[in-house]
Formats: sequence, structure tokens, C-alpha cells
Amino acid sequence: MQTSAGPLVILDGIDLEINQGETVAIVGASGSGKTTLLGILAGLDVASAGSVHLLDDNLSDLDEEARALVRGQHVGFVFQSFQLLASLTALENVMLPVELRGDTLAQSHAKELLEKVGLADRLDHYPRQLSGGEQQRVAIARAFASQPTVLFADEPTGNLDTQTGERICQLLFDLNQEFGTTLVMVTHDTGLAARCGRTIAISGGRIEPAEHDAQDDAQQAVSP
Repeated sequence: MQTSAGPLVILDGIDLEINQGETVAIVGASGSGKTTLLGILAGLDVASAGSVHLLDDNLSDLDEEARALVRGQHVGFVFQSFQLLASLTALENVMLPVELRGDTLAQSHAKELLEKVGLADRLDHYPRQLSGGEQQRVAIARAFASQPTVLFADEPTGNLDTQTGERICQLLFDLNQEFGTTLVMVTHDTGLAARCGRTIAISGGRIEPAEHDAQDDAQQAVSP
């Protein structure tokens, strides 16, 4: 990124591959670049160099309209701030991505998902009428509504109390397993990260070596 003070490097030398069906946590201190990395992987942001491949698409070669089409076909999102549309009911929020895909069974599919997340009696409630935990459950149902290949989650329990966060976490992993989705999650919660199959630590815009890699490097350094 170019600023008045010169180039600002947010991510540097990132080389990363995530396999289908993996659950991956991205962790790091505030400002380390983990949310920027998530945005680039999801095609919400564009890197100034390098390439990002999502399934058969090179996102780096696509314009915003084409990237949006890829996201609509393959990607789901869960955000810390829920990102529900205030003017739509819970049912309508979940129906929206399904309708955009032209699914004529959008309403029945959305109802089924809201039942799965325990909100069968909240279909006609607006976001302002729901608790934080209920809003995040709507957001999770919406994320899975389009049957995404990859689900990106940015601090999904960050705005919730510990008990509610644990329930949301369990729900997220349960649905992810049921649908066979690849999960890539940014979190500062070490317990949540530990539930993922792999953890990627970001520091200063770079991926830190895994613990076993660091040990191997140290052994190599002292070997004759």
C-alpha cells in the first residue's frame, strides 16, 4: 500500500495453501495483518503483488464484478459485527443470498437453516429484536444458506460473552462438519483456534514458522 510517507507493507512473503475441507485458524496480535489476509483470501481485497487462487479461479486476474460472482458461488462469511440488514427479518436475511442465486426454494431452505440454529420461533423478528447471540446465529444460517465451498469467519465470537460465544462456536463447527465446508477463521481466542485442524500465526505481516519447523531449524543450525 502506498502512503504519503512511502510504501506500507501489511503482508510480506505470504505463501499459503489451504486444502478442501480443512479448518484453519489465523491468529496474531492486533495489526499483524490477519484480517487483511482473510480479506485477500476471500477476494474482498486485492493484493498489490502475487496471486490468490480460489478453486479454479485466479482472483488476482478478476475485476470486482467477477470476484463478486465467485464469492456468490463459493464463499460464505461470518463477521464479528453480524452484518445483518436491519430492514429485513431473520428469515429474509437468510433468504437473501439464496434468492440471489435464483433458488426458488429460498424460503423453505432458509427456514430449515434457522431451525438448525434454534431460531424457528424468531423467523419474523428484525435484528434489533434479537440478542447478540441470536443475531450471530442468523448470520451463521445466512452464511451456510448458499452452501459455500469455503466459509470465512472474522472474530465470529468477538462481540459475544463467553458462554454465548462457546455456543456459537459449537454451532459453527457442527454446521461446518455437516456441510463439509472449508473453514478459515480469524480469531484471538486461543481455545477457538485450538479446535481447528491447523493454526497459522501472523506476526508483522509474515507467517510465523510452525513450532516443529522452528525446532527443526534450530537442530539444523547446531548440526555439524
